[in-house]
This record gives sequence, C-alpha cells and structure tokens, in this order.
Amino acid sequence: MPPCARLPVTNFSSAYSDGKMTPRIGFPFCCLSRRLQIPRLLLVCVTCHATAIGALWQPGLEGNARLLQLLSNRSNQEQGYCEAEARLASSLDFWTLSSENLIAVLPVDPVKENYVRKVKNCVFSIAFPTPFKSRVHLVAVSKEVLEDILDLDLSVSETDDFIQLVSGKKIVFGSIPLAHRYGGHQFGIWADQLGDGRAHLIGIYMNRLGEKWELQLKGSGKTPYSRNGDGRAVLRSSVREFLCSEAMYYLGIPTSRAASLVVSDDEVWRDQFYNGNIVKERGAVVLRVAKSWFRIGSLEILTHYGELDLLRTLLDFIIQEHFPSVDIKEPNRYVEFFSIVVSETAQLIALWMSVGFAHGVCNTDNFSLLSITIDYGPFGFMEAYNPDFVPNTSDDERRYKIGNQANIGMFNLNKLLQALNPILDPRQKQLATQILEGYPVLYYTRFRELFKAKLGLLGERKGDDDLIAFLLHLMENTEADFTMTFRQLSEITQSQLQELNIPQQFWALKMISKHELFPAWVSQYLLRLKSNMNDSDIERRKRMMTINPRYVLKNWMAESAVQKAERNDFSEVR
Repeated sequence: MPPCARLPVTNFSSAYSDGKMTPRIGFPFCCLSRRLQIPRLLLVCVTCHATAIGALWQPGLEGNARLLQLLSNRSNQEQGYCEAEARLASSLDFWTLSSENLIAVLPVDPVKENYVRKVKNCVFSIAFPTPFKSRVHLVAVSKEVLEDILDLDLSVSETDDFIQLVSGKKIVFGSIPLAHRYGGHQFGIWADQLGDGRAHLIGIYMNRLGEKWELQLKGSGKTPYSRNGDGRAVLRSSVREFLCSEAMYYLGIPTSRAASLVVSDDEVWRDQFYNGNIVKERGAVVLRVAKSWFRIGSLEILTHYGELDLLRTLLDFIIQEHFPSVDIKEPNRYVEFFSIVVSETAQLIALWMSVGFAHGVCNTDNFSLLSITIDYGPFGFMEAYNPDFVPNTSDDERRYKIGNQANIGMFNLNKLLQALNPILDPRQKQLATQILEGYPVLYYTRFRELFKAKLGLLGERKGDDDLIAFLLHLMENTEADFTMTFRQLSEITQSQLQELNIPQQFWALKMISKHELFPAWVSQYLLRLKSNMNDSDIERRKRMMTINPRYVLKNWMAESAVQKAERNDFSEVR
C-alpha cells in the first residue's frame, strides 16, 4: 500500500446539525427492565519545559527492557504552562509524557520480564509495546484530539516520529510504559485476573489547560496480562473503536477519545464469529486517551486477593486525582466516592439509552470508575426500535441486550460495593447500601428527563410517562427507526401533525402513522405541547433538534468503513 499522500483526518461535524455528513446514522432505544420495577417501554500553549524526572525503559532487540538513568529535569507536572493561546507544538522534540504521577504512588510489579503470569501486590506492570515487523501506515487522526487535548499541530501527524510513537515503536522521553492489573466479572461470573492484555499506557500528558490525559495504545503487543492472547488488535475492530469513540464524543456522551489509527501488514489470526472459522487479518493500533483508565475491576482484584492496604492507596489516589468534591481527609470519603459513581453511572447509561447505544460487553472490567464509555468492542446502535437488541453475537443469553443495560449497571455497582465493603465500617456499609438502593430512581429520573426533552416537553404534567411509553409502543410495533423518529418529530410542524399529513421526507414518522393508534398518540402529544408555557412551535423544534441527533454510527456504516479499509480505502474512516 503506498504511503498516504495526504494527511488523513477525522473531523466529525455535529451529529445534530443539518450539514451533510456521510453516512446517515440513526439511534435506536431501550427500555427499563422489570427488575428495576419500571415499565418495559420506559426504561427504557504546549508545556514550556518538557523533560521528566527519573528513568526511561527502552525495549531491546528481543523485546526485553533495560533501565537507563536520565538526567534529572523538572517534570512536566511541576512546570508552569504557557498561556492557553500559545502555539501548538510543531514537532515531538519538546513534547513529553510522564509516568511518574502514577508510579510515584502506586506500586509496580517488581518482575520486569514480559511473560504471562499471575501478578500480585501491585497496580501496574512495566511492559513495552512490541513494534510491528512490517511497515506501518497512518490511517486516520482526530484533529480535535491532537490540537485540543495533546497540544500538537496537525502537521505533526505527518512526521515519522509521530508514526513511531502511535505504533508503539518509539517511547517518548520520560515515559515508562505500563500495563494495568485488574480483574472483573464477565457475563456475571468472576473471571479473576484480567488486566491490559493488549494495551500499553505510554504516559500522562498535561496540556496547556492543566488537564491530565492518560495515553494508551491498544493492540500494541503482549503484556503479563495477555493470557492466551497475542496482544494484537485487528484493523476491523480498530476502525470501529476509532469511529465510535469520536462519534460518541460529538453526541455528548462521556467517552474515551481516539487520537490516531495505524495499520500494518503483520498477520493476525482471528475467529471473528467464534464459529471455528479462523481467518488472517491485519494488525492495527489505536492511540486512545482518557482522564483515567481505572475501572471497577481495578478495585475488585485487590479485594479478591486481600490486598486491602493497596486498595486504600489506590482509592485515595483516584479520589485525589479525579473526585475533587470528596475530601480525602473525610472518614466517609469512600462512601462519598461510591455515591458519585452510582449517580454518574446512572447518568451515563441513561445517555446511552437516549441515543440507542448498546455497549455489548458491560463486564465490570469495562465499567469506568469515572463513568465514561471505555473499551469499545461489539457495540451497536439500534436501527429498528427493539428493546431486545443485542450487538454482541457471542452473547447467547442476551445478557447485554440494550433493554437490560440499566440492570447491568446495578449489578456492576453492587460488585463495586462488594469490593469496598472490607474497608467500610458497619455504618458506612449501611449508608452505601442505601445509596445503591437509590440507583433505580436516579436512573429513571434521568432517563425520563432525557426523553421528555426529546419530545420537547416543558414542565411536569401527569401522563408524561404514558405519552413516552405510548410512542415507544408504536415504534416497537412498526419497527420504526429510533433516531429518525425523534429527529423527524423535531422537524415536523404541529400543523402537519394535526392534519396527520406526514410528508414523504419524514419516512420514519410515516411508518409509525400506519399504526391504527397513531392518531390517538398525536392528539395526546399536541394537547401536551399546548401546556408548554411561553413556547412556540419554532422554539420547540429548535430545542428538540439540539437533543435529537440526525446521525449515529449505525452498524452498516461502520461495516462499510471496515470493508473499504480492508481494501486500503480509508476514505470512510477519515
């Protein structure tokens, strides 16, 4: 494949805008489950100085690591920063990462060799990426991530240094690559040690705004946590993660971000459909960024092995770094931390539901403690409205269907509470249990707020729940497109609805209008809109268009981008 002659850039326009965007994507929806006792249809300046203190590990020819002592310089974290309007870095020469913020507090595995093993009494293992053997090609970059988060001018992505960095071949000065140790419940069953089996945290970057971002390569080779895996990711799954994480961000959903995607010609063998048909695919690496990659499983593994002092150390670190509203000296800090995670998890899943997003693998090792969407695997956006939609072909029991995500959130939070229990006193345990019991109400309240907004409803009126449930019932019976139903309700006028004169361009509404109960729903809806105080039809439509997206990453679109990418046509990835 010839090198890219032109800089590949992913620059998503707003998913809510009327601007042209190919492809068109639509959002489906979920429901609340019976176990939550909610009706089925309703649950529905770069840094001025840039070197780091300490030591740098570099991979040897065989992938072994050796420690090099470096001159001590002031670390990135200890420096003053240029003003926000300072120019972006035009090269990586004075751009650094540092691992010291993590390893100065959290213990590292004393074993330095990179082989699969049981790891205990630490949070990280030092592990270096394994470079590809074949030539690496840059597929795409996110301009916004490079410029707004990493303070890098877009032109930097055209350099060889950048390609080496994002493919795992080059380690930036001051960085010690780490693989995180964690466990988790997978499909409801304790899976013991899991960890970063194909991901390397290559350092923390503090940008000109003072924000700390953890940079992680996914698909960059084996670690002590690879189990029986090869440490690689394939182009197919990497394209999907790159596209979806950026698309989710522009939909307003808390998420990790994707900075770049590179592909090699190295052979990686995969059984895509778990049917025994193993095929050869190409290896790829995504550089993804997040404020933190700690997840529920990060705490579970420590409790499981009785490493309670380390559990406290890790929790205090997470609270200090990411939960500023919690006083680290407060005896009830772990309960306060738990309360925030419960509330924000309810918020995150309600947001997923509002755009019809199904994560696909909601294991505790994939649930962020910061309540952001991480670890994109077999995700999917519903097309035809179906509360039983499952994007994961290996989920035979349909555990992670879209309509069950709220319940899975409750299950995962319960596992988090179990991980915290050994370091809570009896009174704190009682408080935490009460907090968890309040999760269904938190979730339902946020869910309801979002769907009232999607319908343009202001204020509080009796019957709002029924109005939402009624529409979802019609959508389910007619298999209407979830995203476009709400978007077209945002665009159609009240007079057009009143006359039941649905123009052809509102094809999703036209499909629902064939249901015999559609006139009854329209009548109830228009009557409810009249109760909106100081509102007009223009204002209603304008308001609804800000919350009802025109585009989502439907599976056919992601698949089209993947198929073209596998033929070296990356136009739909960029």
